[in-house]
Amino acid sequence: MPNPEPPYTEAPLNQELVALLVEVAGAPPGWARHVTPGARLDADLLLDEDELAELAARLRERFGPEADLAALRAGLGLAALEALTVADVQRLIPEEGTR
Repeated sequence: MPNPEPPYTEAPLNQELVALLVEVAGAPPGWARHVTPGARLDADLLLDEDELAELAARLRERFGPEADLAALRAGLGLAALEALTVADVQRLIPEEGTR
């Protein structure tokens, strides 16, 4: 019998990403605790279109053209847009050694 695969663990959140989310949301102190890998940008963090556009611009500015949230969102249907999570955004950020 083969060994079961180890449970999948989500990478720790990039703290620069968390800081960007807090900034674009204009969030009060303590709001960052809501920024978890599974938090949905729309339903959980309540980011509106202006905030998402600002986040997209700041991601590209800070992490380069690979961190293209606008392109990711453009290819998604409504259900997928509603399900977009912080972890999905984090996957756009290049590894530290490749920047």
